[in-house]
Amino acid sequence: MIVPILVCVVLLLSFANGANDNLKGVATLLGSGTTNYKRALWWATICTLLGSLTAVGMATALLKSFSGKGLVADSLVQLPEFAASVASGAALTVLLATRFGLPVSTTHGLLGALVGAGLAAGSSIHSEKLLTAFVLPLLLSPLLALACTMVGYPILSRLRAFLGVVPDSCVCLDSVAMQPALAYSHAGAIDTPYSLGIRIGKTSTCRTVYSGKLLGLEAQSVLDSLHFASAGLVSFARGLNDTPKIAAVMLVGSSMGGLFPMILVGACIAAGGILRGKQVSETMSQRITEMNHGQGFTANALAGSIVIVASWLGMPVSTTHVTCGSLFGIGIVSNRAHWRTIGGIGAAWLITLPLGMLLGSVSFLSLTMLR
Repeated sequence: MIVPILVCVVLLLSFANGANDNLKGVATLLGSGTTNYKRALWWATICTLLGSLTAVGMATALLKSFSGKGLVADSLVQLPEFAASVASGAALTVLLATRFGLPVSTTHGLLGALVGAGLAAGSSIHSEKLLTAFVLPLLLSPLLALACTMVGYPILSRLRAFLGVVPDSCVCLDSVAMQPALAYSHAGAIDTPYSLGIRIGKTSTCRTVYSGKLLGLEAQSVLDSLHFASAGLVSFARGLNDTPKIAAVMLVGSSMGGLFPMILVGACIAAGGILRGKQVSETMSQRITEMNHGQGFTANALAGSIVIVASWLGMPVSTTHVTCGSLFGIGIVSNRAHWRTIGGIGAAWLITLPLGMLLGSVSFLSLTMLR
């Protein structure tokens, strides 16, 4: 009875992960006005699926890390109710954050649920492995992303200027009603005269574009292509990093094997992004910082590179933390950071781990009674 429940809650966790994470990689495409929501959604979905499939052969170390082996008692890891409670605790944590449009870490939710379910089962927690294999990578990865962005963006900006690619000025023209607004026509009717008004455009109304050539091609076209590629890189990295973490819970708890569980998890991640991904994408694309094409490309390229290297090394970094860290760095460098939103995201990150622990422990006790 527990094994079908385990499969269902793992698929729920996959759906929640997609709803919260799927559009994080393409958020800069939306925030910079490079493309629309529909195109960004499908680009993110395709690249994430490719990452999920690649994880079968490339991210085996993450499969071992998130099985719970070495963190809690080995005898506990084999119990289906333990695996189901871990998936349930993490899924509920991520779904709750998604409801409020907050980009949180599925990795944090899983880690909290692992510890909470282990404590509820009376197992000791291997504190040294918890610190070195989980906590430190999760803490350092957003700081690394922030630092790389703050250093990398000025360098890339100087390289762009050296190559003769410059941003065009942006001026918006509006028809503005004159004040006082009433005037009489010859027929006696009241008309409202209008004049041409000029105002400085903001990123919500005007977009920075670049003039110049790179390798004989229009600079803006090249930059848009590179931006799409970098967004695909982040989405690919997310599928590569998150799929084995989630699949590990199902594989250990149900004794399933082969390629099918990874494909199933990847499909549910894609479904979550398609059906429920819009709210978090708005937070990532609009509320953290304003950005242009070059800033979005820089944030994505650095974040995607960090996550892919970490996945290859088996380090359980959070794609959410890395992508947000890159956007924080862009906001700081450009002086356009929305600190109220950043503070809310930081508070959600602090809550994720203890909430996952609580829900993981409650889930384990509930499933034990059910058994």
